[in-house]
Amino acid sequence: MNSERPRLDPAVAAVRLAVRTHLTRARDEGVLADGNLVLVALSGGADSLALAAATAFEAPKQGLLAGAVVVDHALQAGSEAVAERASRKAAALGLAPVVVDQVAVGTAGGPEAAAREARHASIARVAASEWSPLVLLGHTLDDQAETVLLGLLRGSGPDSLSGMAPLVRPDRPGPSLGRPMLGLRRATTRQACAAAGLVPWDDPQNEDPAFTRVRVRSALMPVLERELGTGVPEALARTADQLREDAAALDHFAEEMAEDLAEHSEAGISLSVPGLAANPPALRQRLVRLAVEGEFGVTLSRTQTLEVCRLVTDWHGQGPITLPGVTATRVGDRVLFAAGQAQPGR
Repeated sequence: MNSERPRLDPAVAAVRLAVRTHLTRARDEGVLADGNLVLVALSGGADSLALAAATAFEAPKQGLLAGAVVVDHALQAGSEAVAERASRKAAALGLAPVVVDQVAVGTAGGPEAAAREARHASIARVAASEWSPLVLLGHTLDDQAETVLLGLLRGSGPDSLSGMAPLVRPDRPGPSLGRPMLGLRRATTRQACAAAGLVPWDDPQNEDPAFTRVRVRSALMPVLERELGTGVPEALARTADQLREDAAALDHFAEEMAEDLAEHSEAGISLSVPGLAANPPALRQRLVRLAVEGEFGVTLSRTQTLEVCRLVTDWHGQGPITLPGVTATRVGDRVLFAAGQAQPGR
């Protein structure tokens, strides 16, 4: 009689290990505590389904509850049925609660950005109602590589090239977002589903070339791998990791320096021109962005940031710079940021 336990499929083991490691990190960083509910953002696709199965297995071992949130974007015919099937699969895995939330997707920023905004708002809303401090997302190494490529093609700078962080703690009330599978390829999650007898839903929009990310995935990435050899996605993901570490260090230095360079007043906030000028461009630009975002909640583009920095490095008497809801003005040896728009003629 053979008493050996069945061999665990390597893909299932890899996803479980990724989730186990991520939950442990979240505990160590104070995001999770005993008895907390961890939610999985479940679409029904292979990535999120493999994540849901692994979370259902691993969370109880760490004294945690595991549930799911299924967001119905209502953008395709039959979306309600897709969401219902995903919720049934989640329940069959032992996840509870399972919440299905239908959202209205706007148009701002294009279809992809609008859907993402609606999805994140839904996830935050459900997490708050269920008292969940952590929501897990099914992004993989392939998604990370595509994100880096998209950032590179858009010329959007190091923050975009840093890709997606594994664990993001919110700046405002809401759940932390976790991405346990950023080190796993998409093929691994699909194999994990097959090994577990889980049938994923294949979103037809993932094959629609109208979406930029789909063209990167289906056309650009295969060309890069064919011409440059395998390992391109891994190299792009490593680049994101390194840039994210560098960006975190620069942000840390900028936050420390801001205490010495910034002065608050009724008009707004001002930064020392000599202090800004004494720092290299990367820190100078971060100090400007940090001041504006911290005081007014406005995120400056690179072009806007560079224009403000010209008040420091290329000052020749130019007038106020109009930013979204904010003006930047050189006043003596300080750059003053104040709410509102510049007045004509000033």
